[in-house]
Amino acid sequence: MTEVNSPPRPGGWTRFVTARPRLSLLAALVLTVLAVLAGSGVAERLGSGGWEDPAAQSTYATKALEREFPGSQPNLLLLLDAGDASVDDPAVAAEANRLTARLAAEKGVVGVGSYWQAKASGTASALRAKDGHEALIAARITGDEKTMGETLDRIAPALRGTHGPVEVRIGGGVAVRHEMQTVIQEDLTRAEVIALPITLVLLVMVFGSAVAALLPLGIGIVAILGTNAVLSGLTRFTDVSIFAMNLTTALGLGLAIDYALFIVRRFREELAAGADPAAAIGTTLRTAGRTVLFSALTVAVSLAAMLLFPQYFLRSFAYAGMAVVLLAAAAALILLPAALILLGDRVNSLDLRRLLRRGRTAAARGGEGGEGDGRLWGRTADLVMRRAPFFALATTAVLVLLGVPFLGVKFGTADDRQLPSSAESHVVQQHIRDGFPGSPGGGLEVLAEGRATPAQYTAYKERVAALPEVARVDGPLVKGDAAYFTVLPRGEAVDETAQRLVRDLRATAAPFETKVTGTAAVLVDSKHAIGARLPWAAAFIAVVTLLLVFLLTGSVLIPLQAVALNALSLTAMFGAVVWVFQDGHLSGLLGFTSPGSIETTLPVLMFCVAFGLSMDYGVFLLSRIKEEYDRTGDHEGAVALGLRRTGGLITAAAVILAVVMVAIGTSRVTNTKMLGLGIALAVLMDAMVVRSLLVPAIMRLTGRATWWAPAPLRAFHRRFGLSEGESGPARPAPDAGAPAGVLPEAPSGPGGRERDTADAHH
Repeated sequence: MTEVNSPPRPGGWTRFVTARPRLSLLAALVLTVLAVLAGSGVAERLGSGGWEDPAAQSTYATKALEREFPGSQPNLLLLLDAGDASVDDPAVAAEANRLTARLAAEKGVVGVGSYWQAKASGTASALRAKDGHEALIAARITGDEKTMGETLDRIAPALRGTHGPVEVRIGGGVAVRHEMQTVIQEDLTRAEVIALPITLVLLVMVFGSAVAALLPLGIGIVAILGTNAVLSGLTRFTDVSIFAMNLTTALGLGLAIDYALFIVRRFREELAAGADPAAAIGTTLRTAGRTVLFSALTVAVSLAAMLLFPQYFLRSFAYAGMAVVLLAAAAALILLPAALILLGDRVNSLDLRRLLRRGRTAAARGGEGGEGDGRLWGRTADLVMRRAPFFALATTAVLVLLGVPFLGVKFGTADDRQLPSSAESHVVQQHIRDGFPGSPGGGLEVLAEGRATPAQYTAYKERVAALPEVARVDGPLVKGDAAYFTVLPRGEAVDETAQRLVRDLRATAAPFETKVTGTAAVLVDSKHAIGARLPWAAAFIAVVTLLLVFLLTGSVLIPLQAVALNALSLTAMFGAVVWVFQDGHLSGLLGFTSPGSIETTLPVLMFCVAFGLSMDYGVFLLSRIKEEYDRTGDHEGAVALGLRRTGGLITAAAVILAVVMVAIGTSRVTNTKMLGLGIALAVLMDAMVVRSLLVPAIMRLTGRATWWAPAPLRAFHRRFGLSEGESGPARPAPDAGAPAGVLPEAPSGPGGRERDTADAHH
């Protein structure tokens, strides 16, 4: 018979990560230095697009037009402001023609045209402002995103500013993307400067010890630097969005701190219970370490779902997110144990909280904010389970109500209004929206392929011009067997009228093959691509999450609860996104311009990230509940004790992650602001409402049926399951209706004393 008081022997993994701790840390330092070198300058190699479907009709047409008609889709606009004079003034016209010729002579610039050149053809009205004081020069910069940015940097200084009687400002798609890339890099640096010191202060408040507080921060920095190196390598094979760097910073700090919090807290608990550092690390890795690994897998699964979408914007977040999650977990499970072995009891050194609160002992410090916090969470659990029906119904009703605004969501595309209102390209595009007829630079192009007679082109043009959404049709411009028409919609470039026009153009009969592109066409195709793949992505997340949670708990009901409650926890985020960013409430306070829509890919991205983070906290709570239930067989006691032991930890981790996301949310780019603030809200709602109120209420209502599973699945779990607990035989979960029976004696190994104290409290 095995003696329960004997400490378990270190497992293979424990021996591996702690055998040579100094060598492990030295190797980590070398790898980190290499990561810094490999990842340096990665932002300059990232793109600012990626919202289009590569296989869509609009993408094919865009590439064909670039090849056959390079000047068909202008991406550079020069706004010439004549002040009080008319753009038809001879001096203004002469200067404009000089600038047009200068732009046409630049390398990498094609298809240069202007209002003054187009006057003779009768197609100039869209290039002249209604008040007659502003007009446009349009051109196309060729090449990939990096080349276009370099060309713009080269030519912009000589074009921007005052030229005789006109003031020139630069806009167009290439200017918007280039300015957005610059702003994101600046904002990311500022977010890191904001987040790091605040995070360190919060960690000191949680741990008390400055030494313990620095460990999670170090793990986060290692994860971020490693992910930058991964992204740098990926840019050599595929396109990666610069927006993904924001997620790298947020998840790198947030999740690494979460995992390190969990491990350091458990290690300190074991030390306080009398274990030596080696035994404490062994217990920590068998318990908290397994939970961290399991949590990282659940987060990575949610992020991996974005690989199913064709847009490289979404795929970039999958690359960055999966890399940073796995690196954060690896650092927490390899480097952190090595550091803790070397530190031992010194992990509690430099208790800065003693400056404010004297007399705290090492045992009282705990790992989750002190014993007082544990009692608070214990009382919360007791209250919620005594009034379980009320808390379940009330919390669900509030969450559903907060999500109601999302029913009015309108999907759009990212444009210049993502930038601050003072940004030059935003100013130019806003002037065009407000003061120019039609939608210059935002029209639709119809590519016609196949031989056709002039009469056939004319007949098709007349059919298109008769469509109710059309303001004007220009063209065709013919080259061999190909031609294209430019169709200007009534209203804005991507509103419902323009999207309806895309569908009408594609349905219009023609004696040749037609394909439609333009901003509105890209949006229509993007919405279709996301809609077609969204059910598959949701099913992938749901099925894999159900399987992983089953492997953790051995229950059939808990995985279903986890998926449902995680999805419910996101309602506040989605409702707030529409109410704030689409409808424009708080736009003045938060400093952004509402375009009246939500970029199509953002809800998918936010769902995958927030769902993964919710599962992260769910795993933390469920693993501790499962550990106590296996030990005692007391369902309600396990739920209460699980919340008591992890409530403060989860809340601290959520607050720290929310701080990082809010720092990201200070960005001047609206999509980044929406991502940061939205996920911060989702994280706080999940930790403080769902995990604290809804989960214990639901588990109280389902009772011991919570742990039921049919016999074949119980056997499968006993063989393949991954649970957090002490080594040795676990107490099998009874059937739902089985009596509690005689409970085994609680173990008295490392960690046993604090559990006994917690049980006595309850």
